[in-house]
Amino acid sequence: MAVALLSLIGCGVLLGLSTNIAKYAYLQGVSALPFLAGSLAGATAVLSLMLAKQVRKIHLSKPLIGYLLISAFFSVAGSNFILFSAIPYVGVSYIALTMTLPPLLTYVIALVLKVESYNVWRAGGVVFAFAGAALLVISKWSLLGVNQQWALIALLGPLLLAMGNIYRSAQWPQGFKPEQLALGMLFVAAMMLILVGFIHPKLSLSMPLNRTSIGLIVFQSFVFAGQFLLLFILQRTGGPVLLSLIGSVSALFGVPVAVFLLGEALSPVFIPAAALIVFGVMCMLFGQSIVQVEVDA
Repeated sequence: MAVALLSLIGCGVLLGLSTNIAKYAYLQGVSALPFLAGSLAGATAVLSLMLAKQVRKIHLSKPLIGYLLISAFFSVAGSNFILFSAIPYVGVSYIALTMTLPPLLTYVIALVLKVESYNVWRAGGVVFAFAGAALLVISKWSLLGVNQQWALIALLGPLLLAMGNIYRSAQWPQGFKPEQLALGMLFVAAMMLILVGFIHPKLSLSMPLNRTSIGLIVFQSFVFAGQFLLLFILQRTGGPVLLSLIGSVSALFGVPVAVFLLGEALSPVFIPAAALIVFGVMCMLFGQSIVQVEVDA
């Protein structure tokens, strides 16, 4: 349990840090695609050096390649590209709080797919959390100067993450360790984004090359390497209950950093929205504990 708790805290802190780094990179003139692609490629290199022995033990197969492709899109490339692209328009604080939604969305999707049973506490948690998210969207929608579409588009990020959570757990390849899957997922995600930069006419991998931009990518590379390694370790050792708290830890760390270091202003509805989402997560956890007691009994 100690490993799981440390992984939870570490992963949440690194997730909150990564969104703030992305905002600062944008302020330095680095757009989302080259920053994210470069950081993921760097994270792949970092993990490759750290896990050289594990890399040699990876034997590619069609099921493994399929797993990495789907996991990379939902959990890394697609979700993070949406979130990083939205940060300049809606701010880090908004993104950080929406990151508490994936576990709740995961429950809804699992309920629809009939891989989870209905529980009134968990269902209530979903309702409260969505109410908090709705407050955030409405507040951003009404603010002048904020692109209204991005407030909605940003919510697609947590949705993709939730879909990735279910897929990674359900289709975990037998015989593979968390660090091997984290490395493979980051590599495939980086290749996806680089390919998009080459073939998409309106997106580009070009960016200003200077000490600041390169330093930010290197910094983010180490953050990503630690974040996704801890994500897989937590998923394997802590299970869905602790995994569901990553977004909350991220918000607790990421929002103060955005306010005090990046000068973001908090929306008047931020605190009540945060309270609704946190209460929703608590309901989810209480419902999970009831389900666990019933299973153990």
